[in-house]
Amino acid sequence: MPLHKYPPKIWDALKLKDGIYARLPKHYLKSLEQKEPTAVHWKPLGIKHRLNPNTGAKERVEDIPIPLYYPPESQQGLWGGEGWVSGFRYANNDKMSNRLPKTWKPQLMKRELYSEILDHKFTITVTPRTLDLIDAAFGFDFYILKTPKEDLNSKLGMDLKRAMLLRLARRDTQLYPDDDAKREQVYAKYKSFEIPEDEAGWVGLTLDEAVEKQRQLEHKEPEPLFKECVENLLEELRIQKLSEPHLSETK
Repeated sequence: MPLHKYPPKIWDALKLKDGIYARLPKHYLKSLEQKEPTAVHWKPLGIKHRLNPNTGAKERVEDIPIPLYYPPESQQGLWGGEGWVSGFRYANNDKMSNRLPKTWKPQLMKRELYSEILDHKFTITVTPRTLDLIDAAFGFDFYILKTPKEDLNSKLGMDLKRAMLLRLARRDTQLYPDDDAKREQVYAKYKSFEIPEDEAGWVGLTLDEAVEKQRQLEHKEPEPLFKECVENLLEELRIQKLSEPHLSETK
């Protein structure tokens, strides 16, 4: 007999259908859908079948991604989708010797990156691939805004994206306050990424952060008891005053 009504694998999906989770914005719930990131450490075959070179028979093939581990520090940098790859190596490069466990880690470096939208320089841990992707996107801001969540794979990256989108939505005049032309040029440059402010504020939030945000939106301060008493007293006095002429007429 099963211990649970539903298998543990679907608990996370089920809880999103009840309570405060179900009241989260639809666009945020949609952003929680798991998507496959772009292949970084392996190259997909891109085909379902191929001919066996020895027998000539048609055989099925599958794209099996290399398992990656993303340490917690990767969330505070921009690793360009790279992670730790675990495997084995031969001792002394001798295939006749024992295999030893080995972990390959990406090359990390600190670089200062400037955001036009936020008008701020950030010192961020990156990989060489990240720098190549920034160049390919024609700038740091374009890289952050264009890259989907599953490819950024970074809490820092999503926080930066949310801050950029909020500034674009609000068209904040604090950006380049002494240069109106520069400010308008920046807003025009990234106009295609603009989304409504109430949607931008949810971008990149973790589920816990989103639930807390929803709680704050739904929270209403309780009215003081004395206010209710005063209102009741005023209502009683108003009724009494209205009844006075009627009493005088009866006399």
